[in-house]
Amino acid sequence: MDILIDIILKAGRSAIELSLFVLLPVMVVMLSLMRLLEARGALDWIVTRLAPLLRPFGLTGLGVFAALQINLVSFAAPLATLTMMEQRGTSDRHLAATLAMVFAMAQANVVFPLLTMGLAFGTTLIFSLLGGLAAAAATYYLFGRRLSATEATLDETLQHPVADNAKGVLDVINRAGAEAFKIAVGAIPMLVLSLVAVTALKRFGFIDLITQVLTPFLTPAGIDPVLVLPSLTKYLAGGTAMLGVMDDMRRAGQISVELLNASAGFLISPLDLVGVAVLISAGRRVAAVWRPAALGACVGIALRTVGHVVCA
Repeated sequence: MDILIDIILKAGRSAIELSLFVLLPVMVVMLSLMRLLEARGALDWIVTRLAPLLRPFGLTGLGVFAALQINLVSFAAPLATLTMMEQRGTSDRHLAATLAMVFAMAQANVVFPLLTMGLAFGTTLIFSLLGGLAAAAATYYLFGRRLSATEATLDETLQHPVADNAKGVLDVINRAGAEAFKIAVGAIPMLVLSLVAVTALKRFGFIDLITQVLTPFLTPAGIDPVLVLPSLTKYLAGGTAMLGVMDDMRRAGQISVELLNASAGFLISPLDLVGVAVLISAGRRVAAVWRPAALGACVGIALRTVGHVVCA
């Protein structure tokens, strides 16, 4: 019983420190910037000009906005955009392409805290965009080609507050701060539970056993066995849980900055049990196209993985 209490207290301390002292300040700054650009019409301008260029990849104007949301806000931010796309009559084929893009991109709520641990932002952002476009195109032209392409007359107007005076700017910043606080505090339960589970598995030797079993297969492929723990955590408990594990491993000196950057391609994305469950809750038609979207996302994540390994 003493061992369990010790594990829970240590996991809780690590989760609180990561959420309130790393995730929260980073998200406050980035969300405030994102919402101010949105309120001043800068994002509308970007979406309007990028939409015609990205339409050949199977993306609409709202799809472009979803890409900005996941890269600059969090993995759950495109949820509202996907719901809006479904309600406004976007075709199943375009929905699948957009969902694949979101699955394959690097989510801001993991990327920005990892910058404090040595993650290369420029490389991560570039390959996130390339991987997202590859995922969208693969889904639109290959995995989702049999889906319906019938669309209603689309209204792609972005609804958001306007900051045209000092009070408007202050309101936007306050809302962004509240949103960042909600994201940071909302991450605590998952972080605590995942860190308790991972710490218990490590304490009782299960992680070492799995690593020993997989090492003969990983070593010839040039994969460091130390990545077994964050990989299992990421795909079973989500990116936020992986962030907590990676933070502990970096503090303990178990993983280098070079390995962190080399593994970012397949460790940072919403394509995991938690991410898929959250994003397909956007609507019935979104949930119906998750399979071709996931297959397309694998193409994008593979591209990102190769890119990060080469550039690390």
